[in-house]
Amino acid sequence: MFNLFSKKKKFKANCDLSGDPLEKETAYMISTAQIISSHKFWDNIMTEPDTMSYTEAHFKNGDSTATNIRNMIFKKYAGTDKAWVISDAQLHLFELDESAAKSQADKWWDSEGKEVPVELNTSLEALDSKSFDDIKNYAVQEAGRKMMSL
Repeated sequence: MFNLFSKKKKFKANCDLSGDPLEKETAYMISTAQIISSHKFWDNIMTEPDTMSYTEAHFKNGDSTATNIRNMIFKKYAGTDKAWVISDAQLHLFELDESAAKSQADKWWDSEGKEVPVELNTSLEALDSKSFDDIKNYAVQEAGRKMMSL
């Protein structure tokens, strides 16, 4: 029997970077290329409590295992070309058109996660191999260096 009083479930989403719950007002959408191109993002990731020991071992001891782990961390973010839904608390890590990122997230939210601009899912295709290699080199070899007292 049809229930006139049944409520539609409220759409829920979490930040792809922090895992924190999002509300439509705090959601922004950016591409993998935008994520991995940010030096601030990599400096932040490589100096978080969970990764700081690898960063210290990489810079202070030239530890190849630590460097390999930093490479795996890079692959975690660069390995899948997709649209990322992030919270406004993460925006400071990226240089981007905030209004465009907000507009894309709003459309995504209104479609309950179904509508994603194609260009956000294929952003790595626009990066030439030298640019990608430069980004990877920074993330693996340089990110977090400023935080080290060598």
